[in-house]
Amino acid sequence: MNAFVHWLQHDTAGLLTLAVLSVAVLLLLIIKVKLEPFIALIVVGVLVALAAGVPIAKLVGTPIKSSDSLLETGFGSILGHIAPIIGLGTVLGAIMERSGGADVLTTRLLKLFGPKGAPLAMGLTGVILGIPVFFDIGIFVLAPLVYVAAKRGGRSLVLYAMPMLAGLSMTHAFLPPHPGPVAAAGLLGVDLGWLIIMGLVCGIPAWLVSGVWWGSYIGRRVLVDVPDEFVPTEPDSAGPGNPEKDGPDDAPAGGVATAVRTRPPSVALISSVILLPMVLILGATVGTVALHGGPAQSVLVFLGTPTIALTVAVLVAMYLLGVRRGIGVTELGRLTGESLKPIGMILLVVGAGSFFGAVLRATGVGEALAGSMTAGGLPVIVSAYLISSALRLAQGSATVAIVTTAGIIEPIVTAGGYSHAQIALIVISVSAGSIIASHVNDGGFWIVAKYFNMSVKDTLKTWTVLETILSVVGFAMAVLVWQVV
Repeated sequence: MNAFVHWLQHDTAGLLTLAVLSVAVLLLLIIKVKLEPFIALIVVGVLVALAAGVPIAKLVGTPIKSSDSLLETGFGSILGHIAPIIGLGTVLGAIMERSGGADVLTTRLLKLFGPKGAPLAMGLTGVILGIPVFFDIGIFVLAPLVYVAAKRGGRSLVLYAMPMLAGLSMTHAFLPPHPGPVAAAGLLGVDLGWLIIMGLVCGIPAWLVSGVWWGSYIGRRVLVDVPDEFVPTEPDSAGPGNPEKDGPDDAPAGGVATAVRTRPPSVALISSVILLPMVLILGATVGTVALHGGPAQSVLVFLGTPTIALTVAVLVAMYLLGVRRGIGVTELGRLTGESLKPIGMILLVVGAGSFFGAVLRATGVGEALAGSMTAGGLPVIVSAYLISSALRLAQGSATVAIVTTAGIIEPIVTAGGYSHAQIALIVISVSAGSIIASHVNDGGFWIVAKYFNMSVKDTLKTWTVLETILSVVGFAMAVLVWQVV
């Protein structure tokens, strides 16, 4: 028995066996036992630490001093970085939704592209609105507009829905301030400015292929009618049926149904508010690269710090899209509180994933995995994609796939001496793997099926293939760019 424990704790093969068992137990707890992912990650992290012989004092601390424990540092190291970013991004998206900006943006793009270009207009709406708005909330807000466009065009609902869904999914997977890419960036230590650049470079081609090309192809072959009850009878109605009953359980109140209509914001204003934090963050990145000290660089770095940039954007949105358009301070406070409720579980999952990664590093499992991957000759960007894809296919949650993969590959990234641009591409690879082949174990699969009147078979033929194309093309772009950075 002692020999087995020594082998498990000190031999490379034993550590690799421990790593495989830990992932297997994690999947078992999530898939079979139906344990909440953040609890499962904590349980598995503790079990791995105990099996690897980590001292109790190092794992959980002591009653006198617990701040240096793996449990607290694992959670705290990542949440201190990403919690304000995700929280502020969520509030910005809620204000954008409440203002009625989606209606304005969609209407202008539909007029610009005309009836034949309506699918592309819906896709661009998904890309632009998807930057500040969560994926499921974007569906809730844009679905009624897709219904109207499809009804007026007299063509399959799939033709109009796929480009929009691809836009929402691409931004949610590849761009800050969405939880997945922000969490991976925090765990792997990369500048968000570089992540924005690489997210756009890899994400836009992936959206064009999956949303525009595939959406056009499959939209002419899978015919889905728009039921009359889906089409809004009033300008401010939303969703199939009553949105308060039919919308996603974690969707904040608001949306098209409650948007202010008296003075709709202009497209320029909506676009400016959406792009403001991205421009500020990119300004800090450019300033760091192009400038070498001085007041200008200090100002750019300060304003481009993600938390500061998003705070500025939220304050601007509160005033220009809220107060100036008749939304009182009390209402803005209520909206902020309600919008933040859904992110609690996301932050817990990310924190628990960070703890799991800290355990892997402390036990030597991470180094053993890194060594085996290096010995196998597999580039880290490929390993990251394959691990993330496998975890996604097995248990469905993109967030769990991202934080678990980041914890596994973090020792390789740390030891590899990679540039910020390269680490950003590794994050894109992890994020791309986390969205592959959305199927019945993914909540997003059922939201898409429900909101766009599709059977399971049709959802697999349309949405699942779209997500796979988006994943593969995004990863392929990351590998291609990797060759030149």
